[in-house]
Amino acid sequence: MSAPERIPPRSVTAADLLAQGELKVRGRIRDASNAALFCTVAYDGEEASCVYKPVAGERPLWDFPDGTLAQREVAAYEVAAATGWDLVPPTVLRDGPYGEGMVQLWIDVAPDGADLLALVDAEEPEPGWKAIGPADVGEGKTALLVHADDERLRRLAVLDAVINNADRKGGHLLPTADGRLYGIDHGVTFNVDNKLRTLLWGWAGESLTADAVEVLQGLRGALGGALGTRLAELITAAELDATRARVDALLAAGKHPEPSGEWPAIPWPPV
Repeated sequence: MSAPERIPPRSVTAADLLAQGELKVRGRIRDASNAALFCTVAYDGEEASCVYKPVAGERPLWDFPDGTLAQREVAAYEVAAATGWDLVPPTVLRDGPYGEGMVQLWIDVAPDGADLLALVDAEEPEPGWKAIGPADVGEGKTALLVHADDERLRRLAVLDAVINNADRKGGHLLPTADGRLYGIDHGVTFNVDNKLRTLLWGWAGESLTADAVEVLQGLRGALGGALGTRLAELITAAELDATRARVDALLAAGKHPEPSGEWPAIPWPPV
């Protein structure tokens, strides 16, 4: 499946297109854990491809309220947009052919995009890479799972810590031909309990960059204003308070979080 050639111009924003356009289902994304439909959306002479995840197609989870994953995806986009890092594709909540759901702009992955994850037969990563941990490769053997020491990934690690992402897998990382990186699949986020599960542990315990500190300070202010008002429509008051607390904790520590030991640190499967 590939996106149409045309990209919405400045006169028609991606949000306008996704929220107001005519949504047509073209197929199903079969490797998704919940119902995910590949669609086109057309509005005011513009067309793009998108993903539509109806609430009705969400599977129940023991640790998240039923029927809330689409709202969490939109909340993750709102926080990501507020950072200015542009790490999550435009995402809206709207009615569709199968009821209310999340609609997100489709991202075409660069076929020759930079490798972000690797398995290496070594005890320590090479320069330019960060260790995640040992991985079982079969026949009683292990290899070191590593991720790139990439500023885009580091920013995403900060975002995941803010939204308490419980499922940052390798398949959720989308590098594009223009050198950008997007993260997708943010349905299991914003839990009150610490559930951070990610492959991006390479900076655990390291000091936050000056850029990250500045962004977190901006988020702290935004969560007390318009961003907080918007999130209150998508997540519970307790979850919003927990988000503010996570931002405060990151700023107080000045460091990337480390695995808590109370929850599996790496999602399974990892890709």
